[in-house]
Amino acid sequence: MNFSPELEAKFAEIIGKYPPEHKRSALVPLLLFTQDELGQITAEAVQEVAKRVGVFPMQVEEVLTYYSMLHFPKPMGKKHVQICTNISCQLTGGEELYERASRKLGLGHKQVSADGEVSLEEVECIGACSWAPAIQINYDFHHNVTPEKLDELLDGLRKLN
Repeated sequence: MNFSPELEAKFAEIIGKYPPEHKRSALVPLLLFTQDELGQITAEAVQEVAKRVGVFPMQVEEVLTYYSMLHFPKPMGKKHVQICTNISCQLTGGEELYERASRKLGLGHKQVSADGEVSLEEVECIGACSWAPAIQINYDFHHNVTPEKLDELLDGLRKLN
């Protein structure tokens, strides 16, 4: 599999931070950077990343199914909105935020807009219980989100590059 020269350099840098016997520790960062370049994790990428960190492809797939920020095998939108509905967020309006976003975007769970720009996902936890309700758009966290703040964020999605 051919990655861009920039991604190849990033892979070398990340893998180089670990002793050879622990290079599997680079798995999640490699998957995130791969996803950023490809827009998703493909079966071919699973094979390649597994080879580079010295694990079986099934071990990579296990990681992919655990982390909601990794998209396999279906790509998410360029702007991926994750809304937490776990207990802390649920008690502070997370489910209502998800329903509001679903109506506003016209998308359901793990659906992508026709132009591939925006996707929506209801997630169990994004690790922001102290600041609930919380949402994540790509790598940006938003805490204590109100319905008005959600509308502002969603309205701004198509303006982002």
